[in-house]
Amino acid sequence: MNPRPARGAVLAFDFGEKRVGVAVGEIELAIPHALTVIAAEDNDRRFAVIAALIAEWRPVRLVVGVATHDDGTVHETGRLARRFGQRLTGRFGIATEFVDERLTSHAAGAALREGGARAGRRAAMLDAAAAAEILRTWFATPPEKPV
Repeated sequence: MNPRPARGAVLAFDFGEKRVGVAVGEIELAIPHALTVIAAEDNDRRFAVIAALIAEWRPVRLVVGVATHDDGTVHETGRLARRFGQRLTGRFGIATEFVDERLTSHAAGAALREGGARAGRRAAMLDAAAAAEILRTWFATPPEKPV
C-alpha cells in the first residue's frame, strides 16, 4: 500500500448490494461530508456514477467500509465490499483502503436524528451518512497502523 497522502480529497464508500453511500473529505481538514447515495444495482451504472464523482473530486485515496461480525470476522457483505474496493483500484488506479464499518449505520442514523432530519430524509441519506462515518474512522486511524 502506498503511504497515506498528506493532503487531497478522499472518497469513502458504504457498500451495499442495492445502494452505495458516498462521502468526501479533505485529508488536511479531516472532516467528512455525506455526498450521495448511488441506487444503481448493476455495475456499469454504478461505476459510471463513481467515475463522474472521481472526475469531479479528484481523490488521492478511496476508502471502503467492510462489514464484520461482532467478533471481528468479515461478514459476507464485507467480502463483497473488499471485492468492490479492489475493482475501484483496478478501474481508477487510485489506492483503496478498507475500514471496519461495525456500527457506522447506527452512528449515522443517530447523527441524522440529532441533526433533526425527518424520517424520510434519514432513510434516503443513511448510506451516505454511514460513508461519512467510515471516512471519520479512516481519518481517526493513524497512518502507521493499517486496518
